Amino acid sequence: MRVSRKNKQSVGIDLSPMLDVIFQLILFFLVSTTFANLPGITVNLPESSTSQGTDISGINITVEEGGRLWFNDKEASLSSLDSLLQAVDVGKLTRETYPVTVSADEKVTNGTIVKIFDALRRNDFVSVSLRTNSK
Repeated sequence: MRVSRKNKQSVGIDLSPMLDVIFQLILFFLVSTTFANLPGITVNLPESSTSQGTDISGINITVEEGGRLWFNDKEASLSSLDSLLQAVDVGKLTRETYPVTVSADEKVTNGTIVKIFDALRRNDFVSVSLRTNSK
């Protein structure tokens, strides 16, 4: 007489649903992450051994070696800087606390930087950071 044996079924865990959930979480975090938008303007920033990191949100003023001035991502001039600063909507912040970042090439003259600071002060922006490279 033949005795039939039952095949033992292996007990395993199906990982497909868990992998689907992990994939969805990765997609969620990739989409919801905010990235810093730096202007695509190339400047040779001066080096500093005492520089500290700051938030780069707010207004970005960039000055290239040749004297070209950029207000956020728009090309501007020193004469139009006052009108651009007056048009800035600071939202819930005040102009005194609204962050401004100045990125000037290391070959830009001190006089140009002083003119930018004067325009910022005339429009009540006092929270100004100078971008540098760390040594």
